[in-house]
Amino acid sequence: MEDGQTGAFAAALARVGPADAAAMAEAVALDRRLTKPAGALGRLETLAAQLCGIAGTCPPPLPTPAAVAVFAGDHGVVAEGVTPWPQEVTAQMVANFCAGGAAINVLARQTGSRVLVVDVGVASPLEPRPGLALRKVAAGTGDLATGPAMTIAQATAALDVGAEVAAELVADEAAALVTGEMGIGNTTPAAALIAAFTGRSPAEVTGRGTGVDDHTLAVKVGVVERALALHGAAIAAGPVPTLAALGGLEIAALAGFVIGGAAARVPVVVDGVIADAALLVAAALAPDVLACCVAGHRSHEPGATAALDRLGLAPVLDLGMRLGEGSGACLALPVVEAAARLLREMATFDSAGVSEK
Repeated sequence: MEDGQTGAFAAALARVGPADAAAMAEAVALDRRLTKPAGALGRLETLAAQLCGIAGTCPPPLPTPAAVAVFAGDHGVVAEGVTPWPQEVTAQMVANFCAGGAAINVLARQTGSRVLVVDVGVASPLEPRPGLALRKVAAGTGDLATGPAMTIAQATAALDVGAEVAAELVADEAAALVTGEMGIGNTTPAAALIAAFTGRSPAEVTGRGTGVDDHTLAVKVGVVERALALHGAAIAAGPVPTLAALGGLEIAALAGFVIGGAAARVPVVVDGVIADAALLVAAALAPDVLACCVAGHRSHEPGATAALDRLGLAPVLDLGMRLGEGSGACLALPVVEAAARLLREMATFDSAGVSEK
């Protein structure tokens, strides 16, 4: 196990396996008998087969109810001027999530999904409140442009938090997991991770995040370039050292969350560029994790497309969104549910008495 990992993350990592090929083959055979032309439902057909491969049964269980885990953390790289938003907004948005007032809360209510906010690295202390899990590993990260964002121990602890949260939500009857996050400045470490794992240049994968101007975008690109040069040895040492050097606490927790969901054999619907960066880490550690992952949407951030291309994932939706929080992934949940329902509920030619061609 890399870097002597122990705990919830290591246990989950050991349980990640490939899709169930027999269940997927059964799904394809059943799909061919449904009352429609072959291939007429497009991506829904491949999604349905994937759901069968995840669950190991055909037809698949419904991926409802879903649970959204919003991991929150702060970033030392904010000191470099990569965002005009003050760091205090992270804690303020955590309060907004817990009060039910953020976009992800609205979308989760629409889909009947639970929202759990997880403080894994918010800089300011947070008081206990309903809907908030206090799992702080550290009060934010270091500045990745001048030193490591995290120690290996902190990165591993955050991976553990993510795996633990996934297991807890599935034990509490979540049938699908949605990746959410909040952290002022986190598109900069996400871009750095995506550049490191895809080999793309910082200019190709660094976007405007919250909508920064040209000057701030140039600052972000320069910060990512400096970070990659500074942490070359860590990047060469493997996925966890790369994560520790460049990533955020919430990004590390998301990587653990994805692997925890894959270990529990439930669909993990992945959100935008921050979650895509975390998925690159998770897939580098356990390639079979991709069998359980659905790319919920294509973020407007350029790094998202670079990451999805590297992972070989086609997004369910492409709405030009870049909010994060799990919003795009939550919007994809009804499509994922529809794919399962079609295999479960649609008549076959024989049962409906419909002639085949």
